[in-house]
Amino acid sequence: TLNVGTSYTITVGAGGAGGGATSASGVDSSISGTGITTITSVGGGGGINTAAGGTGGSGGGSGSTPSTNRTGGSGTANQGFNGGNATSGFSGAGGGGGGASAVGVPTDTAGGGGNGGNGLASSITGSAVTRAGAGGGGNHYAPTVGSGGTGGGGNAGAYDTSGTPGVAGTANTGGGAGGGGGKTAVTTGPGNSGGSGV
Repeated sequence: TLNVGTSYTITVGAGGAGGGATSASGVDSSISGTGITTITSVGGGGGINTAAGGTGGSGGGSGSTPSTNRTGGSGTANQGFNGGNATSGFSGAGGGGGGASAVGVPTDTAGGGGNGGNGLASSITGSAVTRAGAGGGGNHYAPTVGSGGTGGGGNAGAYDTSGTPGVAGTANTGGGAGGGGGKTAVTTGPGNSGGSGV
């Protein structure tokens, strides 16, 4: 219970920065003050091009390699779900990130990226708003790109000659960013940045 006249410290964590092969995890958010127990929400795990996804409030999607299956990052109990797995044979194809209400979807059998897990609706502002949707996974030599989950998740970039970057997560929703699309005959495009916390 919050009391009138008492000061509380609220920290809104920034979304993890996107990049090339690896995206950073998000920063923790918290509320603290006199007479209440400090509550901390862990920042979401970052997605990784050819490795297991990062752990966090929700897990980051993993990226595949030609010979190794990769496991999505682990989410945190009562916060979010695991990221999607990536199947070997398609270097750089990514599973979707884990959302607040669902796990990330794995890569498909043709090298397409998995969809991000959906977020969760809450009414802390007086009306129901869905937040903490996850970003979609990038693709590799495939037409299918991962879609972002409901609640601020960004879509993945398309596979093309330039390697289209993923779409950033929506600010103030905790939504995850989409992974970068594959780039013909060269490398994958960059992921984008996750949305800041609520």
